[in-house]
Amino acid sequence: MAQQLLLLFPVPAPSRTFSKPLASFSPSPSSRTALLSSLPRRHFVPVSAARLAAAARCDLLRCGVKRSGVLEELEIAKDKQPQSRRANGIFWILLLNFGIYVADHLFQIREIKALYLYHAFPTWYQFVTSTFCHANWNHLSSNLFFVYIFGKLVEEDEGNFALWMSYILTGAGANLISWLVLPTSSVSLGASGAVFGLFTISVLVKMSWDWRKILEVLILGQFVVDKVMEAARATTFMDQSFQVNNIAHVSGALIGAALVFVVNRIPSSSNDDSPKATKETK
Repeated sequence: MAQQLLLLFPVPAPSRTFSKPLASFSPSPSSRTALLSSLPRRHFVPVSAARLAAAARCDLLRCGVKRSGVLEELEIAKDKQPQSRRANGIFWILLLNFGIYVADHLFQIREIKALYLYHAFPTWYQFVTSTFCHANWNHLSSNLFFVYIFGKLVEEDEGNFALWMSYILTGAGANLISWLVLPTSSVSLGASGAVFGLFTISVLVKMSWDWRKILEVLILGQFVVDKVMEAARATTFMDQSFQVNNIAHVSGALIGAALVFVVNRIPSSSNDDSPKATKETK
């Protein structure tokens, strides 16, 4: 038989106040029984231990449900916050450029020279590999500085795959136009075509019709273009001397703008896993 417990409702305290504390009252078992029996029956509510345990479990379950609901809301709020994306592709591009430079100029591996773009007898892969080659340290450092700035912006907005495709397509396209225009005695190398392409893409993907954005592009764009033209050089070896290949600069920028135009024309699929699509679906 389950043990029966008695809950005694509090009896209103007398209105009289005492000037000194009352003596402790500890009734004997017999007097306690007599006192309880003299009170009205309606003051006693029999409650079993099982019912008390069940009520306690219900309270714990309600607390657990509320707690899990709060945790779920916190997780949803955390998912809604913009998460910082790790830019890994740009560092691989920088490492590849630096590694080829070390192999070419420090270890002087002769096979690296085959990666240059020789306009007289070009090989198809040289249009891509020459974008990772540089003539000297100043040429390398200036190009990699702008590749890091603009490439990281492109990767954060469009993803790792878009960064690699933008770098390769703009760099190879600039070399292709240079090969068509420049003399056959030229030798092209450098990442400036890709630099200008990444710069154009990073600006256009953030472009909007907000007048403040347009003003920022007009003010900062001219400054950046001047600095890029000054430092990020796509070197071309002509007439026994290195010269700046401005054709690659303009070609890379135009190819970058064309890529943005073409990509914007393509309807986005529902399975697109790019960072931009993920940000829009959240």
